[in-house]
Amino acid sequence: MATRQTQSLARLMRAPAILLLLAWMIVPLAMTLYYSFLDYNLLNPGSAAWTGFFNYRFFYTDPAFFAAIGNTLILVLGVLAITVIGGIAIALLIDRPIMGQGIVRILIISPFFVMPPVAALIWKNMIMHPSYGVLADMARFFGVQPVDWFAQYPLLSIIIIVAWQWLPFATLILLTALQSLDSEQMEAAEMDGASAWAKFTHLILPHMARAITVVILIQTIFLLGVYAEILVTTNGGPGNASTNLTYLIYRAARLNFDIGGAAAGGIIAVVLANIVAIFLMRAVGKNLD
Repeated sequence: MATRQTQSLARLMRAPAILLLLAWMIVPLAMTLYYSFLDYNLLNPGSAAWTGFFNYRFFYTDPAFFAAIGNTLILVLGVLAITVIGGIAIALLIDRPIMGQGIVRILIISPFFVMPPVAALIWKNMIMHPSYGVLADMARFFGVQPVDWFAQYPLLSIIIIVAWQWLPFATLILLTALQSLDSEQMEAAEMDGASAWAKFTHLILPHMARAITVVILIQTIFLLGVYAEILVTTNGGPGNASTNLTYLIYRAARLNFDIGGAAAGGIIAVVLANIVAIFLMRAVGKNLD
């Protein structure tokens, strides 16, 4: 009897937080869903009219939509490849005892705390600028023509910037997993004459599999919403070369003042993000079983 009373009291105490969380999530989602069925333009808000699924059809038939979907997938996969491979390599390097190990780890993790717009401005004006950026100075030093990164390789430039921001996160998670590896297993492998590559493929990598899966899951969810880096550097251009789904929605809302179309794009983005999240959660569940 006491146990039931305790459980009832616990549910009662959790109820306000749960209701607040539901309201925080459901009310904006419901408003977005409602506006997605309206022809609502900020330049003429008084003429809002019910249009049914017209906004969804318009958004779906927009040629920029499929380009944005493709760019979103390339962006996510590119950043994941760089951060996972680079995170494993850096974790293996800084796991060894070196002079100033604590300072090195702080320096490696520090880019994760830089705000996305600030990071984009640093890369745009100080590193990748074709006239006075660091990469341009290096190119001229070696007698090579500097590259205008954001004009010639816009999506690659965004991938590099975002990967630079997320690499510390992946490194931290993977380093934690690496440090939990039993040293006796490594010693036994060395006594059996295992090479460094054999130890990596048969011991280290399988041990880090769960951490790698978690890194992929968390980063994918956040990378689907990359926006600030594109806004600050390329504005989605040239053309739609660096426009992802999030920036396409922003362009419809803030540049075209089309709230109905942007809301429809937002609902589509939520559906796609949930499909990806469910797929990844199942993959994580299978990996962790």
